[in-house]
Amino acid sequence: MVLLSLILRILSNPLANVFQKKLAGEYGSFFVNMITYGGLSCVLLPVILHTNFVILPPTAWIYGVLGGILGALGNAFLVKSLSLGDLSVLGPINSYKSVVAMLFGIFFLKEVPSIPAICAVGLVIWGSYFIFDTVEERFSISLFKRKDILYRFLALVFTALEAIMIKHVILLSNITVSFIFWALFGFLFSMCFVLLKRERIKIPDKKAFVYFTGLIIMFGVMQYTTNYVFVHMQVSYALALFQLSSLVNVFFGFKIFNERNILKKIIGTIIMILGASVIILTN
Repeated sequence: MVLLSLILRILSNPLANVFQKKLAGEYGSFFVNMITYGGLSCVLLPVILHTNFVILPPTAWIYGVLGGILGALGNAFLVKSLSLGDLSVLGPINSYKSVVAMLFGIFFLKEVPSIPAICAVGLVIWGSYFIFDTVEERFSISLFKRKDILYRFLALVFTALEAIMIKHVILLSNITVSFIFWALFGFLFSMCFVLLKRERIKIPDKKAFVYFTGLIIMFGVMQYTTNYVFVHMQVSYALALFQLSSLVNVFFGFKIFNERNILKKIIGTIIMILGASVIILTN
C-alpha cells in the first residue's frame, strides 16, 4: 500500500500541474484554488460531519489556520507561474525546496549542514543551470526578474512552510483531520483572497469543468498520499523519492505542451534530483 501511495504521489503532482496550467490562462489563480479546495471540501462533507473536532487541542487549530493561509498563497503563486512559463522549466525548480528547508534550518534552528549537504546544493544549482540555459535570460540575475520564475520560488517557500504546518497537525491529530483542515482552510482563505483581489468569478464551461474535476481529483490524491506516506515511511526517504515528480513534469511539458530542449532539461532535472536527495537524506 505504501508503494502504491508513493507512485500515486509521484504521478498526481505533475498531473495536477497540467490541469492548473490548462486553467491558469482563463481563470484567476486564487479562484482556481478556491474551486479546487471547495470541491474537495464537498467530497469530504460526510467525513467532516462524522469527525469530532471538539477534542482537538487549540494548537492543532492554529497550525491548521496557518497551513491554510500558506497553502492558499503557495498554490496561487504556483498557478500564476504556470500561466506564464513552461512546465518543464518550472517543475524541476521544486528541487530547490530542499535547499530552502536547509536554509530555514541554518537561520531558525541553528542547524549546521554537513559537507555532503553543502556539495549537494552545488548539484542542485548546477542542474538548474542546464534547465535555465534553455530560456532567453539563461542562468543570470535577470532570470529571477522573470515573473514565472519569481512566482515559482515564492510558491516553493510558502508550500514548504505549509508542509511543516500539516506535519504538526498530523502529529496532534491524524491523517484524516489534517486532510480536512487542509481542504477547508485552503478553501476559506482562497475565497478571502479572491474577494480581496476582486478576481472575476466565472462559471466554468464544459471543458474547464473537466479540467477542474481532474485537478480536484489529482490534488486530493496528491495530498492524501503525501500524508499517508509520511506516516508509514521515513520522511527523508519519502521526500527524496517525491523528487521524481520533476522528471514527470518535464515529460508532460514535452508531450502535452510541446515544450522544447527536453534532453537538456532531463539532464538538469536528474542532477537536481540527486542533489535534493542528498540534502534530504543527510539532514
